[in-house]
Amino acid sequence: MKKGVFTICFIAILTAILLLPAGCQSDAQTDALIGGAVGAGVGQAVGRDTEGTLIGAAAGAGIGYLIGAQSDKKKAEEEQRQREAYAQHQAQAKAAAATETIWITNSNGSKTSVVLRKEGDSWYGPKGEQYTDKPSEEQLRQVYGF
Repeated sequence: MKKGVFTICFIAILTAILLLPAGCQSDAQTDALIGGAVGAGVGQAVGRDTEGTLIGAAAGAGIGYLIGAQSDKKKAEEEQRQREAYAQHQAQAKAAAATETIWITNSNGSKTSVVLRKEGDSWYGPKGEQYTDKPSEEQLRQVYGF
């Protein structure tokens, strides 16, 4: 008779481990469930009574929850890093789209680049000067060329 009870408990624990975690919303819940099932099995095997099973289930669930909570925390941190990286990428793309480089030919034939930034209807030069229209190469040469 004891072998039949052990088999039923083993099948019940295995079922809980394999099927029930699918309904959990977090790693903490999943790991608590798995830990409780494993702990109950270990408690039953060691204590061979209800008290041992309950103690094992409680200890396993607690340990499983702590492990799962750490996993949830790491996942949340990684998601936050990904959101920040995406936001930074979007800001850089927007900034790049709002800039234009004008090459000025200097009196000696060399070239000087001037990066203009567009905000609304205005253009801004590297020194902070504002233009109502996109400045010409000649206008920029007076400020940045030689």
